[in-house]
Amino acid sequence: MITTYNVKLDGIGAVDVTVDEQGEGRPFLLLHGGGGPDTVASFGALLAQAQPARVIRPVHPGFAGTPRPEELHTVGGLAALYVALLDQLGVNDVTVAGNSIGGWIAAEMAVLSSPRVSKVILIDAVGIEVPGHPVADFFSLTLDQVFQLSFHNPAPFRIDPSTLPPAAQAAAAGNRATLATYAGTAMLDPTLAGRLATVQTPTLVLWGDSDQIVDPDYGRAWAAAIPGARFQLLTDTGHMPQVETPDQALRAIWDFAGASSASSAS
Repeated sequence: MITTYNVKLDGIGAVDVTVDEQGEGRPFLLLHGGGGPDTVASFGALLAQAQPARVIRPVHPGFAGTPRPEELHTVGGLAALYVALLDQLGVNDVTVAGNSIGGWIAAEMAVLSSPRVSKVILIDAVGIEVPGHPVADFFSLTLDQVFQLSFHNPAPFRIDPSTLPPAAQAAAAGNRATLATYAGTAMLDPTLAGRLATVQTPTLVLWGDSDQIVDPDYGRAWAAAIPGARFQLLTDTGHMPQVETPDQALRAIWDFAGASSASSAS
């Protein structure tokens, strides 16, 4: 079910957020990366069908042709927006899982310490500065180079952009521009790693062993920056495990969400 929520955000006002909700059960807030909402759509459906889960999947304002208020232009602003969305929905014990920039948003939500968020899962997240392990210069890459760096086996996922209809090409260009607005061309915040020391939410850092956008040591740095965080490496997968190896990602996410709930209840 797709719904547009009018979410009030301090300092910005009302923001329209398009949300796809599927399933019933334990709530998951699933946050997409710079490739847009399609990068988590199939996985959201898989999670909702495979487990008793309510999957809440927003479109970051400005992606997929959705409106973005000019005042909303930072990852921290998106994190505050989604905390307000959870308040409006009235959901508790939420597992927030995000890929790439979605993982960065999830981390910023953890810094905000919403009582509605009980677990955080960072899937090949960008956002921190790790000396010697730079984020790939995404905005200087061709689409084919992006696929080469993003997947363990890029062949099944490659797309020739010239074959896409004009509307799809325009949407992809719009997503790219919106990503640059929120994340900057470097796709990191040099203050973030230090702020993660305050996070108390149980956190899993999930990483593809073949990710060349942000390598596994970058992921280990994420885990080291968050008190008590666990790092888990997924095999034969790249920057988007939810796309390339969804069954492997599903097991890891559900195992963590279940184990965290069990331990917090004991």
